[in-house]
Amino acid sequence: MIGYSDAKGALPADSVIEGDCVAAMNALPAASVDLVFADPPYNLQLKGELHRPDNSRVDAVDDEWDRFDGFAAYDRFTRDWLAAARRVLKPDGALWVIGSYHNIFRVGAALQDQGFWVLNDVVWRKSNPMPNFRGKRLTNAHETLIWAARSEAAKYCFNYDAMKAMNDGVQMRSDWEFPICSGAERLKDAAGQKAHPTQKPEALLHRILLASTQPGDVVLDPFFGTGTTGAAAKRLGRRWIGIERDKGYIEAARARIAAVEPASADAVLVTASKRKEPRVPFGAVVERRMLAPGAVLESYNGRHTAKVRADGSLVSAAASGSIHQVGAAVEGAPSCNGWTYWHFRKDGARVPIDVLRQQIRAEMSA
Repeated sequence: MIGYSDAKGALPADSVIEGDCVAAMNALPAASVDLVFADPPYNLQLKGELHRPDNSRVDAVDDEWDRFDGFAAYDRFTRDWLAAARRVLKPDGALWVIGSYHNIFRVGAALQDQGFWVLNDVVWRKSNPMPNFRGKRLTNAHETLIWAARSEAAKYCFNYDAMKAMNDGVQMRSDWEFPICSGAERLKDAAGQKAHPTQKPEALLHRILLASTQPGDVVLDPFFGTGTTGAAAKRLGRRWIGIERDKGYIEAARARIAAVEPASADAVLVTASKRKEPRVPFGAVVERRMLAPGAVLESYNGRHTAKVRADGSLVSAAASGSIHQVGAAVEGAPSCNGWTYWHFRKDGARVPIDVLRQQIRAEMSA
């Protein structure tokens, strides 16, 4: 084991645990981890060697750790590691698991049976997939990820605004395109061969951690392999725990993560979710004299006006009430966000009153 323990001396932070993933997770404190990312064996059921048209052998997944005595054995293994992962997750924790058509449907059913609550399935579309050399099936150009909360009631972390910022201001979709791990990122052994057959691109883990964790959160990877999760976590200011039973993979992971330069504390902060910002009533705007009683507000389209009253309510020709109620009434709509609907005049320009709310929030933060 490398790394250090937390203040209570129980949680091995920033470390690799050598051994069986189920036993190792069951030895960790319950409800101690914020996120689990799992890349379990796919149970590929490969038979015989696969060759390219030039008769060169394809370096496919044929390791002992990916072999199971049938679906029943694989299902037992899946139930065991999912149960251990759920025990170690905090009540508001979440799980990401990745797989192929060989296993992801069985994993999905098992995690639902154990009480996980599916939030999304995400398709990782590979921009450079391996061709189907035999020509008997479609080229397998994607893998599937399942994102699930520990339970239906969990208040899981989702950095919606950060994902939107990453996607040029557009909502992040559930189809992600990344190339498979290759080139300088692909770890090699002493013989120049791939150190791990299913090494994932770090860009994939970057997005997952950015979407569903905060700096300082603890991320557990029970199938650590060569440490992609640990490298991404260290780079983003997250704490990590890896579990791996292969000594060669552990050595590669340790060397890889040791070479990672973590970003500064301010650089790993993400765009804050507006839903988590402190509530500011419109009355606070009036109390602080940012708008005086009697000030006239205009709708965003300029068709309606309303007057500000001393208690922070509005009155128009059609209705009186909160900024939201009056906005909905004049538009004949079931609801209205009054902060973006109503505007005031500043230097002749129409400005949304939400600007005033943001000023107050900035003062609260300071």
